[in-house]
Amino acid sequence: MTTLTTHAGDTLTRNALAVLQPGFDGTTTAPDWLRRRIDEGLASVSLFGRNVRTAEQVAALTAQLRAQRDDLLIAIDEESGDVTRLEVRTGSSYPGNHALGAVDDTTLTREVAADLGRRLAACGINLNWAPSADVNANPDNPVIGVRSFGSDPDLVARHTAAYVEGLQSAGVATSAKHFPGHGDTAIDSHHSVPVIDVDRDVLNSRDLAPFRAAIAAGTRAVMSAHVLAPALDPENPGTLSRRILTGLLREELGYDGLIVTDGMDMQAIAGTYGFERGCVLAIAAGADAICTGGGPSDEGTVLRLRDAFVAAVRSGELSEERLADAADRVRALAGWAASTKVPGAAERSGGAPDSGIGLVAARRALTVTRGETYAAPVTEAPYVATFSPLPNIAVGNETPWGVTAELERRFPGTESATYSGEGSGSEALAAAGERRIVAVVRDAHRHAWMAEALRTLVTARPDTVVVEMGVPQSAPIGALHIATRGAARVCGEAAAEAIAAG
Repeated sequence: MTTLTTHAGDTLTRNALAVLQPGFDGTTTAPDWLRRRIDEGLASVSLFGRNVRTAEQVAALTAQLRAQRDDLLIAIDEESGDVTRLEVRTGSSYPGNHALGAVDDTTLTREVAADLGRRLAACGINLNWAPSADVNANPDNPVIGVRSFGSDPDLVARHTAAYVEGLQSAGVATSAKHFPGHGDTAIDSHHSVPVIDVDRDVLNSRDLAPFRAAIAAGTRAVMSAHVLAPALDPENPGTLSRRILTGLLREELGYDGLIVTDGMDMQAIAGTYGFERGCVLAIAAGADAICTGGGPSDEGTVLRLRDAFVAAVRSGELSEERLADAADRVRALAGWAASTKVPGAAERSGGAPDSGIGLVAARRALTVTRGETYAAPVTEAPYVATFSPLPNIAVGNETPWGVTAELERRFPGTESATYSGEGSGSEALAAAGERRIVAVVRDAHRHAWMAEALRTLVTARPDTVVVEMGVPQSAPIGALHIATRGAARVCGEAAAEAIAAG
């Protein structure tokens, strides 16, 4: 590959770097190449689970990065609930959106978001790619589900606004996502381009309502979706659509903050348009910041994208004014974040102390249903059978979930195993022996084999306890059915309490 000649100090090159939000490979300290690029104009850096060990380590890392640039944006994808990067190895201290939506107490949502914001700020993070403002209109949605506050647009709108207000009160910018909505999809845009084939009136009243609420609440950023909505643009997915990003979001909805893309290495973009080409098209359409680094995360990626922007400007494909406007919006958000009170390195403890609000919220979100064959509470070490679907890419497979760890703390000697696929119910039944069975599932309504496994267990052992940690779409089954509405660590803790209490 021929590398384009660029000059580190020139305005065009600095603007090309400024619109990037790159990650870096699995290290917990800042690599030399990243610090050099910050000096040359890079204005944002993204952290992923691979960069996180402890809160104290993250605070030291962000301090190291800010030694290069005081107003650096440091972003993370910390939705809490099932999608956590800060607590990727333990599970989140906060339930996710679906649990908060089920409680439907906007004060609680605001308090949870503010508590999370204080924790992020204490770690030196000032941009969070959250909340999901998607209306989960399709119960079979493979990628949103419990990441959404719910299926009612008004509910999602009011909790999106509360989340924005709460998180930003701590000086951490929110990024409402995934515009113009990813809730009515049956395809994950990590794999290909989903299509939302409804008319404009439905989009206006359903999908756009939470984004209007987020804008009214002052969200500092909005993240685009790699979805095709033919009623808005029959040719281009949201991230690459001038009609959607500029015409709808900027001009019609009056939004003036930062527009950041969803991950540009996702197959909906990279596999359809090409990685570099897709990034150029996104900026041309009206995006200001390019989210990359979840996949490609080395210096070569940053240089390829920088050169792609410079070449596009020189060829006339991308106007220099549009690139400069995008870079200015990134710097404006960085300036806002730097002007808010974020603890300095000397003040940081590595994370705000745990207030316990997350567990309070998780307990309030539980729905406990006793079956006709209700049995006594679990009082001895049970057998925990966890029925696990293929991992959602946004969630990842690093983060532990379930109730096993919490039950082991209460009942030493608890045994467990994970099952998947046809016949798994019979396998679990044989392995459990005479022990009381606790069956843990995630979105049982989306997986026929999982629903069959539950029927097998409950038929043979009517005293089985069922814990649904996804969207509780199926009818309750089991002697005791517990819907947590998420698989965060605190959701597992709340479920274990309910199992022991009966």
